[in-house]
Amino acid sequence: MLIFVMIMYMAGVNTYLCLIIGGSISGLLIWQTFALNRKYGEHGLMKLGARRKHPKYIISRKSIYRYLKANPKNAGV
Repeated sequence: MLIFVMIMYMAGVNTYLCLIIGGSISGLLIWQTFALNRKYGEHGLMKLGARRKHPKYIISRKSIYRYLKANPKNAGV
């Protein structure tokens, strides 16, 4: 956001327009942050990201016998 406003200012865009756009974008960012905090609690954005990455279920295609038989490699541990 800040870099975008700086690029606009260096490109010759009107100073007041840069200030208005920068203030609007930062206000929107702060408003969205508080909205996520209200919805998901203190760590709202992290919880939202974790929920999207968490699998709904885990598929294990190995047979049950494979888990129950003794593993000779780990027998001495």
